[in-house]
Amino acid sequence: MSLANVIDHTILKPDCTLADIEKVCKEALNHHFKAVCIPPFYVKEAKQVLENSAVKVSTVIGFPSGYSSTPAKVEEIKRALDDGADEFDVVINICAVKNGNWNFVQNDIESMTRAVHLKGRVIKIILETGLLTKEEIEKVCSICINSGVNFVKTSTGFNGPGASEEVVSFLRSILPPTIKIKASGGIRTKEAAAAMIRAGAERIGTSAGPELL
Repeated sequence: MSLANVIDHTILKPDCTLADIEKVCKEALNHHFKAVCIPPFYVKEAKQVLENSAVKVSTVIGFPSGYSSTPAKVEEIKRALDDGADEFDVVINICAVKNGNWNFVQNDIESMTRAVHLKGRVIKIILETGLLTKEEIEKVCSICINSGVNFVKTSTGFNGPGASEEVVSFLRSILPPTIKIKASGGIRTKEAAAAMIRAGAERIGTSAGPELL
């Protein structure tokens, strides 16, 4: 497995500029990264820079806290689809999880997954594992399995601890092979990325893509 080809080269700082986005896209092209992960505001521009390349455009939904309403998240997805997004990293409603409102969590995940899959795109469900108990992670993963998501992602990198080998290994033990794992949050060295892959991750989210290589 090529390390470059599992990296989602990421820039999600609230003050990032178009010049920052273009730089990340060009780095992704030069290093043959799997995708760039950028704010929804820049999807159309990134798609233009990456046109006719194998690099995917990934964006975030309900980011970074996840507690916007389900209809708002779905509308975010629709707009990003229109702008050309290929992949969607969506944040679950952690407030609903903490209140044990599993019907809400299920509807939230299913609604977003349906909107993405209707257009044949890829969805990654961000759990924010550093804020959840083991039991909560298991319950959300069960919903993800039933919803047929493409990826479960560890963290946003903005709230609580990021990815760890232990968390990735645990996710791999409870998810079927059909659901892949994206490790994200605090992965800034080649050794850390390799450890996540050994633990079961098939995608690495990092803002330090070139440095990892």
